[in-house]
Amino acid sequence: MDRILGIDFGRKRVGVAVSDPLGIFASPLDTVPAAKIIDYLKKYAETESVTRFVVGYPVNMDNKPSEAAADVDIFLKTLSRHFPSVPVTLEDERFTSVLAHRAMIEGGMKAKDRRDKSSVDKISAAIILQSHLDKNNR
Repeated sequence: MDRILGIDFGRKRVGVAVSDPLGIFASPLDTVPAAKIIDYLKKYAETESVTRFVVGYPVNMDNKPSEAAADVDIFLKTLSRHFPSVPVTLEDERFTSVLAHRAMIEGGMKAKDRRDKSSVDKISAAIILQSHLDKNNR
């Protein structure tokens, strides 16, 4: 079944989210150490048809790339080298961490569990992916 993967790239951890087969809903999937993300994606692509990557791109309030964008640019080159036939879409990732924390609170997640940064990363990836899906399903 076709899937779109959302990616919230960070130097230490990478949040991953996945679409449903119809490309309507995004769900948090996993948080992976940054050094292992390509291997993780390759393994995932062995069992599911990945039709697109939606990668969060860090920009400042003036719409210029933030300092973290350089790390994402390196990741994008690596991603395209390993998955040359899978298109990549960049999605503004401003405020995704804030929205992820808010979603965890509103979802009733305990304070202790909200401190787990891996939860924030995969929820942020889902927010990035859902933003893309919403734009394309209008």
